[in-house]
Amino acid sequence: MATNQHQRILAVIGTRPNFMKMAPVVAELRGRSEEFDTILVHTGQHYDRAMSQVFLEELDVPEPDYQLEVGSGSHAQQTARIMERLEPVLLDCDPDLVLVPGDVNSTLAAALVAAKLLVPVGHVEAGLRSFDRSMPEEVNRVVTDQLSDLLFTHSPEANDHLIDEGIAGARIHCVGNTMIDTLVALRSRIEAADAPMRLGLTHGDYVLVTLHRPALVDGPALVDTVANLEALSHALPVVFPVHPRTRKAIDALGLGIQSDRVLMLEPLAYLDFLSLTSAAAAVLTDSGGIQEETTYLGIPCFTLRNNTERPVTVEVGTNTVLGQTPQRIPEIPDLLAQRERTGDIPLLWDGHAAERLVNVLTRHMAMVG
Repeated sequence: MATNQHQRILAVIGTRPNFMKMAPVVAELRGRSEEFDTILVHTGQHYDRAMSQVFLEELDVPEPDYQLEVGSGSHAQQTARIMERLEPVLLDCDPDLVLVPGDVNSTLAAALVAAKLLVPVGHVEAGLRSFDRSMPEEVNRVVTDQLSDLLFTHSPEANDHLIDEGIAGARIHCVGNTMIDTLVALRSRIEAADAPMRLGLTHGDYVLVTLHRPALVDGPALVDTVANLEALSHALPVVFPVHPRTRKAIDALGLGIQSDRVLMLEPLAYLDFLSLTSAAAAVLTDSGGIQEETTYLGIPCFTLRNNTERPVTVEVGTNTVLGQTPQRIPEIPDLLAQRERTGDIPLLWDGHAAERLVNVLTRHMAMVG
């Protein structure tokens, strides 16, 4: 364990959304090297270059100190492998605190290992709730929050959820959205990327689509989804960077897209994807983080799920939850025409969340030291 003047923080990342959430936090910690030793562990939950390494490079995340290389598997297999491989790292590093972001299997596994070793846990993006326990991410969130000593939230309703679940208010710190920090820091590079121009697209005249959740892509709903994307393309061109999971399912079902107004792409790196997002007429997604990025950018978002753990995006008017009903996809042009323009950005989504988070760590370490 580090001295009282020099605290050792071990940060765990595992998936693409984790990288955007943790890049500004790791940068802030390493910028305060007189206070903190920072150790970065990549579990390898996302492991191919398109979903992992290229993001770390674009976000200027330093090379991880440890690569666990757990790869794919069932939820139980993946969680177990992370726990087995992370435990010796924690024993070797003896950190003062383990930071975990988000709601993926890496998050839960790291929190469990740290808690069993009596190492304090800080949860970045705590308190989000869809209230749908059929989503693995919901289980990961709830359990991680119960195990965490410091809970960093990005919106008021997240604080309310934690208090309702019996978590002491002194452990909860509303610091803002660290994912937006990344967007703010890279805004000029996102604009310079101009991915729409390189793809021959007209700004404001296409729908960007991302779909990857099992409920949509691992069953018969995918057939309806693809058909309705083609129907939508008659009104607005569709740009569809295809997640590896979704590509595998499309190929397995033999689904061919006939319309030349549906542009299917390989997974995109961060700068190109945000460049396409910022110039889209709308985004259709089942992702959580994209609901936040579109809210900051003021781009209409349509969420193809029955719920959202980010209701603040609905409250400010940028996000519309369509339900898990692919048949509603062709309604998007009419919904856009009816939509009232909103420009509100949630409180503390301002590019300084990581700074506030690390300030909390400084105060906390001084108290417990």
